[in-house]
Amino acid sequence: MRNILKVSTLESKFPLLAVEHGCILSKEADITVAFEVELPELYTVTSAEYEAIHSAWCKAIKVLPDYSIVHKQDWFVHEQYRPELQKDDMSFLSRSFERHFNERPYLDHSCFLFLTKTTKERSRQQSNFNSLCRGHLIPKEIRDKDAAAKFVEATEQFERIMNDSGFIRLRRLTCILGCPFTRRVAVRRCRRTARAGSARPRPGCAPGSSRSLPSDRRRRRRTARLR
Repeated sequence: MRNILKVSTLESKFPLLAVEHGCILSKEADITVAFEVELPELYTVTSAEYEAIHSAWCKAIKVLPDYSIVHKQDWFVHEQYRPELQKDDMSFLSRSFERHFNERPYLDHSCFLFLTKTTKERSRQQSNFNSLCRGHLIPKEIRDKDAAAKFVEATEQFERIMNDSGFIRLRRLTCILGCPFTRRVAVRRCRRTARAGSARPRPGCAPGSSRSLPSDRRRRRRTARLR
C-alpha cells in the first residue's frame, strides 16, 4: 500500500483570517489591534520616570474592556552596523566614530504591542473543546457591532494615554501582514509547521528501519543478509 501524504496549504495553517479596517481578525473570531512601540534608550530613565511609565501602563490597561489580552513582543535580530557617512555637516570626531563601528555586529531591537478582544467562552476553552459542542460558531460578543466599535475606541484611548506619557511612543500598524519583517517570520513558521506535520513515518515503522523502506530495498537488504 502506498503512503499518500496529506498536502495542506499555508492559508489553512495560518491562524489569521483577514485584515480589515486596520484590525486583525483571527479564525476564532478574535479582534486584534497592532502597534509599533518606541521605547526609551537603555540606561536613560531614572527611577521616578520608571514609576511614571509603570503608572501609564496601568492607566492604559484599565481602559480596555473585559477579556482583553495585552501581548508585547520584543524582537532581537543580528545586524551589522552601517555608518551614515553621507552627511556633509559631520565633524571629524563624528565621522571617526561612525567608521569605528562600521560593520560591527549588534542586536537590532523592535517592539510590537498587540491588543486582542476575546470572549468569555475563549477564557474557559480547554484542549478538548470542539466547535460542535455549541449552537453557534461565532460568539455573541463578536457579532455585536457596538462591542467591536467600543473595543476600537478603547485601543485609541490606550494609544493616547501612552503617547501623552512622553516616554513611550505607539504607532498603529494598519497593515501588519504587509510588513516584510513580520510576513517573513510568519511564512517561515508556517512552512516549518507544515513540513513537520507532513513528514511523518508510517505507523509501526521507525525512521531508518527496514520496514519504512520500499519493498525493493527491503528485498536487497534481505538478500545481502543471506549471503
